[in-house]
Amino acid sequence: MRRGWKMALSGGLRCCRRVLSWVPVLVIVLVVLWSYYAYVFELCLVTVLSPAEKVIYLILYHAIFVFFTWTYWKSIFTLPQQPNQKFHLSYTDKERYENEERPEVQKQMLVDMAKKLPVYTRTGSGAVRFCDRCNLIKPDRCHHCSVCAMCVLKMDHHCPWVNNCIGFSNYKFFLQFLAYSVLYCLYIATTVFSYFIKYWRGELPSVRSKFHVLFLLFVACMFFVSLVILFGYHCWLVSRNKTTLEAFCTPVFTSGPEKNGFNLGFIKNIQQVFGDKKKFWLIPIGSSPGDGHSFPMRSMNESQNPLLANEEPWEDNEDDNQGKLVGLSRP
Repeated sequence: MRRGWKMALSGGLRCCRRVLSWVPVLVIVLVVLWSYYAYVFELCLVTVLSPAEKVIYLILYHAIFVFFTWTYWKSIFTLPQQPNQKFHLSYTDKERYENEERPEVQKQMLVDMAKKLPVYTRTGSGAVRFCDRCNLIKPDRCHHCSVCAMCVLKMDHHCPWVNNCIGFSNYKFFLQFLAYSVLYCLYIATTVFSYFIKYWRGELPSVRSKFHVLFLLFVACMFFVSLVILFGYHCWLVSRNKTTLEAFCTPVFTSGPEKNGFNLGFIKNIQQVFGDKKKFWLIPIGSSPGDGHSFPMRSMNESQNPLLANEEPWEDNEDDNQGKLVGLSRP
């Protein structure tokens, strides 16, 4: 009886956590819906008097708004990609591994299994990266998300503002969402500012629209500052071909720790996220190369590609920080 109550309580808590996890998304959606109403109706249709100015403002606003909402939708509803079946332990291997009590033998068993896989990163102690919750050998750049309860390919972080894990499958969409968010806030702030001044000087009648216009400028500026900092940080990560986790915890390869292990050079780093076809860079459709299970490495390319051998390595003076990042992004 007591066990049944515990299971019911645990299930109820999980359900509540799932519901509450959508609260940050709901907050963003409500703010965006209000900003749409305030800009389109209270500013453009009520406050702005020039018909030509109204048309120009509305056309440009809706063009940005479409891409802003489209990328936000893709960031939320693009599921994180998990390792495929060949990285999972077979039933026999799993049974052998769990029945083995000697840690050194278990470690060697994982080494033998990893020889068949394209795995080149290791733990800090040099062991094969193994997830005992998902029972799989982690591909390079893959990490277990405790919020999603799964291993995510090329995991960057778990973002509460999209209620999703940002990784290989949706990192491009997340970057585009940040870019269009910055553009959205900047456009609103610049077009609203002149009317903010007019209301401030009393050149326009003090009507209901005044509150919406004044508050719209304040909210746009507030979000712009935080978003441009976050977007700038992720642009830096892309330029170095790093994830947020790798920036705070240096990847360890079979040859040892290497900060720039995945750094292929500026242009190739950008292509690792957006693909080599520039016509798709601004559109939220999947164009990232590869399958998320393996990635080109600088050390491997230098020995195989003479063009990379002559490139100067990136200088990186950042401090190594240990730990897992969850919910780093904020609006």
